[in-house]
Amino acid sequence: MRKSRAAVWVAVMLLCSIVLGGCGTGGQAAKIELGEVTRSVFYAPQYVALEKGFFKDNGLDVELKTTSGGDKTMTALLSGSIDIALVGAETSIYVYQQGSDDPVLNFAGLTQTDGTFLVSRQDVQNFNWDSLKQSVFLGQRKGGMPQMAGEFTLKKHGIDPHQDLNLIQNVDFANIAAAFISGTGDYVQLFEPQASIIEKEGKGHVIASFGTESGKLPYTVYMSKKSYIDGHKEQVQSFTNAISKAQQWVNEHSPEETAKVIAPYFKDTDQAILARAIKRYKEQGTYAQTPEIDEKAWNNLLDVMDAAGELKERVPVSKLVEPSFARQAAGSGN
Repeated sequence: MRKSRAAVWVAVMLLCSIVLGGCGTGGQAAKIELGEVTRSVFYAPQYVALEKGFFKDNGLDVELKTTSGGDKTMTALLSGSIDIALVGAETSIYVYQQGSDDPVLNFAGLTQTDGTFLVSRQDVQNFNWDSLKQSVFLGQRKGGMPQMAGEFTLKKHGIDPHQDLNLIQNVDFANIAAAFISGTGDYVQLFEPQASIIEKEGKGHVIASFGTESGKLPYTVYMSKKSYIDGHKEQVQSFTNAISKAQQWVNEHSPEETAKVIAPYFKDTDQAILARAIKRYKEQGTYAQTPEIDEKAWNNLLDVMDAAGELKERVPVSKLVEPSFARQAAGSGN
């Protein structure tokens, strides 16, 4: 009888593991639809989390899609076609300014500086910001963080971007690097790896960093609707834990090692270029060390938006940042 009962118990457990993927602590991975505003080496820790299985280790099945632009990303989030968005924190402020019964909350930071660089067509020695005056400057989209951080930096150096420059802002984000290569502009504001690619091809020269100049910002963050966060606290915590672990991994490994891991997401980019871009970002502290969003950095974001004329009122960090997930992740050693 004992042998019979034992055999039945083993059979039940085996069936359980097959049908449910494991009873008790196992179970099916929770599905999360994640939208990123663009595909960029700027988001290296995110691709590390995906490629190294950190999301899976935390019981998540994360499907990544590129939603191409802040407005499209926010539309996807508000409509429910994605659960979590990786996009500039300013977009949550725009939604708040329009009024919403279900506000978008920022719960984890990925990058903490602007990710663009000033690229000159000529090899400028002893660069001075005044040399930009009266030049043709190929900028970014109005109201987006790259353009606002760029304008913030220019104004800090006594340059009115709309009076002292011949500013071009009608080129689509995806085509800015190509426009510069084809001959448009004396200077251009570019993310990596485009800046390094242009340098390698001898088509331009990186002469300054807007990330260094504009200071710490909650530049690119993970956000979701309050209703989603309230209904999926365990998943949001698991997601943040995975990002925190990836941030630590990038911090502890060389640019070359990181480039190798994220290479599948940049199949048309040489790994040496990826490593060069990652090195540049690490040296200026672009990748956040933890997912926590700092109040001082948030206030700097408000200053940047205010200077650009895009802020209706100063929104305190407590209104749009949910800090508990990042605090727990940062303190857990994940």
